[in-house]
Amino acid sequence: MLVRSIIAALVLSTSFATAQIAPGASDIAAYQGLHAAAARGDTAEIERLAKAGAALEARDGGGRTPLHVAVHLKKADAARALIRLGADANALDAQAYDIVTIASVADDVAMLKLSLDGGCKATNITSPYHGTALIAAAHLGHDEVVRMLIAAKAPLDHVNNLGWTAVIESIVLGQGGERHVATLKALVEAGANVNIADRAGATPLTLAKNRGYAEMVAILEKAGAR
Repeated sequence: MLVRSIIAALVLSTSFATAQIAPGASDIAAYQGLHAAAARGDTAEIERLAKAGAALEARDGGGRTPLHVAVHLKKADAARALIRLGADANALDAQAYDIVTIASVADDVAMLKLSLDGGCKATNITSPYHGTALIAAAHLGHDEVVRMLIAAKAPLDHVNNLGWTAVIESIVLGQGGERHVATLKALVEAGANVNIADRAGATPLTLAKNRGYAEMVAILEKAGAR
């Protein structure tokens, strides 16, 4: 049972980084129109093109809209302009990522706030793992992002297609370090279910004990984990 959980964790931890793909140098060099303006952060050109009828939801080779590009490349003014002009804040790219999840994975708190304020929902089901931005942030130990997503009513107990919740990912995909501990604490304090087991039947408490994560064990036991 434990071996299966460890193998799954290793597979996901090595594959997650490649699942979400930011525009590369060759993509950016080939961009035209709104994609190029978004990549440059050129708000004046975004305004001009949008008013001339350019398609706000045009897609590049990775299924990314100009808004996805702006968020990936941390062009906040461009992202804000695109949303104001009517870009779909909840659009998914070819790998099923939205801008809230992109910002969450990047640990970009300012862009996450912009994305949430712009109408992207923390409740969206995203990624090839049918997860959420909260699960992705918990995976990476992005504790401030996790707290923001909780405040935005992200589903605390969503189970992805690997059979894992945000609580489980905070345990099995980190090293029990400070930020993953803070992530788990935030989830528990928000009311996340601490007894949802993985597909092998291992509960969060069992997973934390087996890894020797004493601080996590204490948090879980205090919350009534079994």
